[in-house]
Amino acid sequence: MKKFSMDKIRRIYRKLNIGQIISITFTLVAIVGMILIGTILYFKYTKELEEKVSENNVEILEQINLNLDNYLRKMMKVSDTVYYRGIKKKDLAKENIDLEMSLLYEENKESLVSICLFSDEGKGIASYPLRELKKDVKARESKWFKDAINKKENLHFSIPHIQNLYEYNQNKYNWVVSLSRSVEITRDGHSTQGVLLVDMNFLGIESIFSKNKTSKNSYTYLISRDGEIIYHPRQQLIYSDIEKENNIQAANYEDGVHREVFLNEERMTTVKTVGYTGWKIVNVTPMKDIISDQKEIKIFFIFIMCLTLFLLAIINVFVSQKIAYPIMQLERYVKRLENDIKDIDIEISGSSEVKHLGKAIKSMAIQMNLLMENIVIEQEAKRKNELNALQAQINPHFLYNTLDSIIWMIEKENYKDSIIMVGALAKFFRISLSKGKNIITVKNELEHAKNYLTIQKIRYRNKFSYSFEIEKEVEELASIKLIVQPLIENAIFHGMEDMDGDGEILIKAYKKDNSIYIDVIDNGMGMLDEVRESLLTNYSKEKGKGSGIGLKNVHERIRIYFGKEYGLEVYSELDEGTTVRIHMPCIDINNVDERDFKK
Repeated sequence: MKKFSMDKIRRIYRKLNIGQIISITFTLVAIVGMILIGTILYFKYTKELEEKVSENNVEILEQINLNLDNYLRKMMKVSDTVYYRGIKKKDLAKENIDLEMSLLYEENKESLVSICLFSDEGKGIASYPLRELKKDVKARESKWFKDAINKKENLHFSIPHIQNLYEYNQNKYNWVVSLSRSVEITRDGHSTQGVLLVDMNFLGIESIFSKNKTSKNSYTYLISRDGEIIYHPRQQLIYSDIEKENNIQAANYEDGVHREVFLNEERMTTVKTVGYTGWKIVNVTPMKDIISDQKEIKIFFIFIMCLTLFLLAIINVFVSQKIAYPIMQLERYVKRLENDIKDIDIEISGSSEVKHLGKAIKSMAIQMNLLMENIVIEQEAKRKNELNALQAQINPHFLYNTLDSIIWMIEKENYKDSIIMVGALAKFFRISLSKGKNIITVKNELEHAKNYLTIQKIRYRNKFSYSFEIEKEVEELASIKLIVQPLIENAIFHGMEDMDGDGEILIKAYKKDNSIYIDVIDNGMGMLDEVRESLLTNYSKEKGKGSGIGLKNVHERIRIYFGKEYGLEVYSELDEGTTVRIHMPCIDINNVDERDFKK
């Protein structure tokens, strides 16, 4: 049955004309495209909405953290002031700290409930504003007292609790968060340990959290590092087991945004740790709050997609009929183009799109002819430029200056140096010609460079010295002819000019990672980064000096022969010197066929 249906569809499809095929195909493509685009946009919007909510939650937690941190630091400041300006400076057997306590309390009474000082035996020494300690109270058994005594170097914050150490005038007790610390008490010149207790009004923490709300059902709560609830907007319901909270799990969360499922409800949980105390601020936003905003968007997307698809179907029918005939006509011209690309006269008709297509095909035929002609011209020009570069390697000034130097030495009866120069010049030209070959051995290329250095060292009257460090295994590898000498020439003219016998040029040739490297290193003045960066993009040639082959010329020749991954690299620092590095592939000279390079 399935095979029969597919065959029937194929037969129907073959009978359709191009207009019908275009109409049906465009409509199907539009349907698939709109569904795909709509789905992508919907999920993108959903993701962006979630990210926006998470970013908003993080910002709110940052603000809560800032306010809570200021609140806690204020209490720590109160504790520090009582200790360092009161307890630390006075002998409590002779003086009291009532004044310091009262001033601090009056200044911070909106946040404070009481300030108390206890001996290491748990007896009250001083307090404000509450004075009368309950007879049956056992301060030493309180957690805040034990924490302070056992960990003397730290400040300790407790979880919220009812403070019932003192007798109240009214029949009420306050919910507080206690800040306790171990202090050193002086009595009759003797030091003993004690505990300073600052009770903060829990309403201060509650007011910080109650002012911030991210969405309808979202809420923010505060837990200790162990997961104990310090503040929760539904705290009484949780204590009564009417509601539950995922606070123990939240204590293990890292700072940031987390997705969790608690009591079959998916939630976005954002966590921020409060500095010093280790408390965690936790914001919970039910995912249903975020998703509820997406339903209207989903309906809107579906409506727009249906309307667009309807309009596209109508347009496709009209367009397909309009362009069907001109396309078939254009097909005939394309067949002619395949048979005779140089002789085609395309008639431009039909809709603007088909006209544009016809013009494009006609233009393409013209451009193809021009491109083929240009490729031939460019290849010929490239070869000519290469030959011209090789023919222009030897600047007449170098030859004339060398010959003048030889004549001058003969006239001065300096026959020894003149003989050396003549011999070096002969070898220099012999390797330069190399029987018309462009590829020679590294050994010959470096020999050519050595002859050039011999001549220039005599001409410059030993203004510089040179040395070679050549690995034996690179000598019989292939190199392009005349690529080292221009680099040495550049080092002499631009690096050795101001040197007075202190100039040094080092030529190194070595193999690394299946590549040949030839370094020309000088200890000249170096150059600025702007100059160094321009060397391989502008011809580094000075009129009247050297052979006239610039660094860029050498760089491009290497890349033409071996590829764009090879060429020159320049390293230089002012007052340090310059290194120009040649990078070529390792090719045995016996495996070189210059015809391959010419191709």
